Amino acid sequence: MKLHELRDNEGAAKKAKRIGRGPGSGKGKTAGRGIKGQKSRSGVAIKGYEGGQMPLYQRLPKRGFNKPNRKQFAVVNLGLIQKFIEAGKLDAKAAITEDALLASGLVRRKLDGVRVLAKGEFTAKASIEVTGASKAAVEAVEKAGGKLTVAKAEAPAE
Repeated sequence: MKLHELRDNEGAAKKAKRIGRGPGSGKGKTAGRGIKGQKSRSGVAIKGYEGGQMPLYQRLPKRGFNKPNRKQFAVVNLGLIQKFIEAGKLDAKAAITEDALLASGLVRRKLDGVRVLAKGEFTAKASIEVTGASKAAVEAVEKAGGKLTVAKAEAPAE
């Protein structure tokens, strides 16, 4: 095979449709835009336009607010931590930190920290150190004989 013999596979490259290039092309004259009207002309932007009537998206009431600097936590349930301990992916004897959760694959990414919730059974006597936890989660870990420490999330360097 030589350089000049290289070709695309059959059907890999599709020819662009040449619009507005005479009647023989099948897309000449009006170029597939129909006849007259606003949409047949250039410079048309009518996505939410309702002919001068107040558009629907403006008539409906606005509600809610998304805080731009809100914290987003990776959420973990106690039941899952228990499952990972039983599977041997987490060591209950050592402190279970956010990095340990990340390394075990229980948490995909830390985001602004890890928050533990109380869903599921927890029986391991383990000490857990995370950024956040629900009251019920703290109680459940202490009931099992462990300790759940909530550390303050370090503010990003400015």
